[in-house]
Order: sequence, then structure tokens, then C-alpha cells
Amino acid sequence: MEAAVLNSDRNCLACEWERIGLLAHILAGSRQGRQASQAELERLGMLQRQVEHFRCQGGGWRVAAPAGLSPMELDVLACVVAPEAEPRLGWLFQSLQSGAPSPYPTPALLQELLAMAPEETPFLYGVLTEASPLRDNGLIVVDGGSDPFQPIRPAPGVTARLLGRPDITGDLPGAVRVRAMPGWEDLVLPPDRVAMLQEFLLWITHKATVVTAWGGLDCGGPVGLFSGPSGTGKTFAAAVLAAGLGWPLYRVDLGRLVSKYIGETEKNLNRLFDNAHGRSMILQFDEADSLFSKRGEVKEARDRYANMEVSHLLARIESHQGPVILTTNLRKQLDPAFARRFQVVVDFPRPDSTARTRLWQRLLPPRAPRGPDVDPSFLGAAVNLTGGSIRNAALHAAYLAAGDGRPLDLGHITLAVWRELGKDGRELTPADLGPLAPYLPREAPC
Repeated sequence: MEAAVLNSDRNCLACEWERIGLLAHILAGSRQGRQASQAELERLGMLQRQVEHFRCQGGGWRVAAPAGLSPMELDVLACVVAPEAEPRLGWLFQSLQSGAPSPYPTPALLQELLAMAPEETPFLYGVLTEASPLRDNGLIVVDGGSDPFQPIRPAPGVTARLLGRPDITGDLPGAVRVRAMPGWEDLVLPPDRVAMLQEFLLWITHKATVVTAWGGLDCGGPVGLFSGPSGTGKTFAAAVLAAGLGWPLYRVDLGRLVSKYIGETEKNLNRLFDNAHGRSMILQFDEADSLFSKRGEVKEARDRYANMEVSHLLARIESHQGPVILTTNLRKQLDPAFARRFQVVVDFPRPDSTARTRLWQRLLPPRAPRGPDVDPSFLGAAVNLTGGSIRNAALHAAYLAAGDGRPLDLGHITLAVWRELGKDGRELTPADLGPLAPYLPREAPC
């Protein structure tokens, strides 16, 4: 069944590209005073009927475009995508618009290519407006406004989705790629939280079915909130979701987006979301409470603009076609208006002794030689650490053992835990180590 659908989609798109190529060939001939031959007109008519047939069945465009696009909208989308799908068509377009040497069609070329009468041009420009389905769904990019000689490009990732190609992504403004690719088996969370993460995955993988095939409401995103103390695995869980999809995870660097200059924050956010819209990737905002906190009372002009920045970001995330994950240590600080926009909220608890045991088992380097006294169950029950702290302590202990040139033992682990507990700057005593206290090296400062 799936193979039949794929063949239908390929046939549909092959007809689209052949039709556009023939239209361009006829246009090039007409500019030189040559009329289309009877064979060309008959072939064009047959292709037109085939294209209409496939479009009625939803073929070809279903993976990239929403259902219900008008024939003109699909014509424009086909012409805009054609240069990337069939490079020969891009060269042909470039030869047909010497005033705007671009492989992507301009509105002026579209008007000629689709043989539009003067009274039809308002409909063409209506298709290109910001409120049109092609723009609203992030399918095309119009840089020139109403300029008839500015090229129209497919939005990033549209051609890749349509043709089943890998999405070759460039740098994302204001974000950093997270390189970790863990698996579900690496997650150490209560079963109900794992189930909620898998439900969030359903919002991503089955969106086309629910929205396009079943007519469900498209609420953008999806958007998930991961809350919990630092080190409980929020970013790690986001990386697991991205790895499961085979998509990149981008962590948004708020320091590169938020500006003290009025209006610059909105511009930076627009660049980020315009580049990410509709592409196969996950965006993650760390410490979301710092940017999406409760909007305060307006006491001066800067307060009003700060609230406007929050509102602008809420609107961009809500309209963004692609998963967004927000992480926070302070869930109560989030603006309630924003909380209503989450599709899934997952609270990450501090690990209990059983979870800590599993974390020690996973995070101690598996091929490191160990002393007989190293027991993950004992370590899990000894000190109440988060997963992030256990990861740091396990690695620190391994480096201590490597420096000593002997197997990793409880002395190395205890010193590493001591260093980890001291990172928050509080006064420590050996009692903070619990059952590990007797193994603290004498040279460790108290």
C-alpha cells in the first residue's frame, strides 16, 4: 500500500515538472515569434489532465502542503519548487528573466508562464500575500513585497520534504546544534514520564494524519514544557526525541537573541523562526522562565517594550510549524498566558535511589578498571544527586583514577562527589557525603 502511494506521488510530481518545462519551452518559443505546435498543445493538454487528476487525489503534495490549496496556489508552488526539483528548469527560468537573473520565478514570469489574462493577475498577487496559505504555512518566501521582478523562493526544507531528500541545514541564527544522540534506553525516568515524552513524539510524527487527513485543528508546534530541577535530564530528553526522529536539536542561545535595543529582539526572533519554519528540527529554549516570565506592570517605556517582546515570541512560537521544547527550573515563574499554549508538560523529578543506581551503572565509564568496593547500588543510596551531578562525578572520578594509574575506587568517587557538592558554594562537612564520608581522602579540604 505504501509503495503504491509513493509511486503515485512520484508520477504526480513527474507530471508537474514536465508540464512546467513544456510551458517554459512554449513561452521561450513565443518570445521568438514561434507558435506552439499541435503536438506540443496536445501533450500540454494531456499533462494538464494528469496533473488535475493527481491533485484531486492529494498525490505528490501531501507531504509538504496542506490539503485544500487552490489550483493557482498549487501552480505557483510547483513553479517555485521546480528549480530545486529539476535544476534544468532553474536554468530555463533564468534564461527567461534576464532582468532578474535567478533560477526562481518572479511574479512577472509566473504571469507569462501560466498564460494569465490581465484580469487574473490580482488572484496571482493574492496568492503571494502574507495571509495566503502558501505564506502562512511556510511554503514560499517572498522578499520583494509587490515587486513583480523579485524572485519567489521555496521556504527552507520544503523541497527536501517533498522529494524525500535529507534536509541539508545551515547555521541557524541564534542557536547552537546539540551533537548528543542518545537513545530511549539511556533515559532514566519514571515510566509515566517516558510515556508522556512518547506522547509528545506522537504530536510530531502523526501531525499530517490528524491535521491533513482527518481535518484536525492545526495549533502549530507542537510545543512542550520540560520542568524540573537542574540536572534532572530535560535537555537529555530533548536529545532523545531528536535522535528518535533522526532530526537535529538546536539549543537557542538567548544571549544572542535578546537585545537592549528596542525592536532588535523581535528581528532576531524573526530570523530564527523564519529559518527554522517547517524544517525537520527541534528548537529548545533553555531557562525559559528568564524570557517567558510573567509580564510585569508597565512603569516605564522599557517595561512596555519588554512585554511586547514576550507577546511577539508567544505569537511566533504558536504559529511555528515545528516542535519547540522549553526547559525551566522555575515553572511557576512562567506567564500563564504562555502555559496554555503547551501541548505536553513533563515534570522531571529528582531521581530516587533506584534511579540513581541506574545512573551510576550507566555513567561510570564501562571499560574503566574498578576496585571491588565500587557498587552502584551503594552509590545510589549514599548521596542524593541529580543525573547531571552523577554524570559529572562519574567522569571526574575516572580522571582521578587515570591520574593515579590504578583502578577506579570509592576514594576517587567520594572525592569527585565532594567536588560536585561544592560547586554551589555552600559550606560542606563530611556528613554531607553520608555513607561515603569514611572514603573521603584526608587531603580534601573541608
